[in-house]
Amino acid sequence: MAKHVTFKAGLAFVAALGMAFPSFAQEAQAPAVDATTQDAAPKADANTIVATVNGTEITLGHMIVLRNNLPEQYQSLPDDVLFSGILEQLIQQTVLAQSIEPRITQADLLAIENDRRGYLSSIALAEVAGSAITDEALQKAYEARFSAELKEYNAAHILVATEDEAKTLKDEINGGADFAELAKVHSSDGASANGGDLGWFSEGMMVKPFQDAVFAMEAGSVSDPVQTQFGWHLISLKEVRVAQSPALDEVRDELAAEIESAAVQDYIEKVVASATVDRPGATLDPTLLSDTTALNP
Repeated sequence: MAKHVTFKAGLAFVAALGMAFPSFAQEAQAPAVDATTQDAAPKADANTIVATVNGTEITLGHMIVLRNNLPEQYQSLPDDVLFSGILEQLIQQTVLAQSIEPRITQADLLAIENDRRGYLSSIALAEVAGSAITDEALQKAYEARFSAELKEYNAAHILVATEDEAKTLKDEINGGADFAELAKVHSSDGASANGGDLGWFSEGMMVKPFQDAVFAMEAGSVSDPVQTQFGWHLISLKEVRVAQSPALDEVRDELAAEIESAAVQDYIEKVVASATVDRPGATLDPTLLSDTTALNP
């Protein structure tokens, strides 16, 4: 189950532990529980009432849900410590909630509705995401990404401001000038010190005009001037090799995240499409969003 407890709730639980066990902070071990007492304890279910606060019932079910949603650092505490601390926290929360009810505002009620909506939607999406990630789905995603032969390219470039400069340098290269030496002198980017060397890269790592030019070249050749948003390039394609595909386990988390995201997005689109949605306020002035006085008509 997803954790829906907040940092403030965690602090409240610490305070509740302190009230339930005043020496808790100084003692590493919780009081021992008498096994005979446990055996004699009556059977209970989620509807069993554990406390009432001004007539409001707190059940064992409330306690179990709160325990399951505690931050990880509290999960390993002994059951007797958790029981007393959780019960005390729920009593405190109930008293505090009752104390504010006479003064609750429209903004408070709307926030409660938003919290409920958000909580339930997170449950719906958690179910979708959890069921989407299967071994079959992972294998299919892996094959879709890596079945095609992937290539890697080793290239260098010279980057200048104008096409005329690039053409002049290309003429010098055609006349026998050394590409790397020209890059050191004329190229305007950080790779110039290394003779314009860009190292190995694969599809998607370079801007499209540059990438398209490389894909059309043969190893050992130098391109005509290529324009990108950075300026004008001369590209020297040194070598092309077939990239080795990673093992499935190496990309499992990445593929799982993509599968989960796609499944969630698909589900959202489907449920929204199947719902009757009217938007009578869609044309309202957007600046009304900042008008908090609307909460107190």
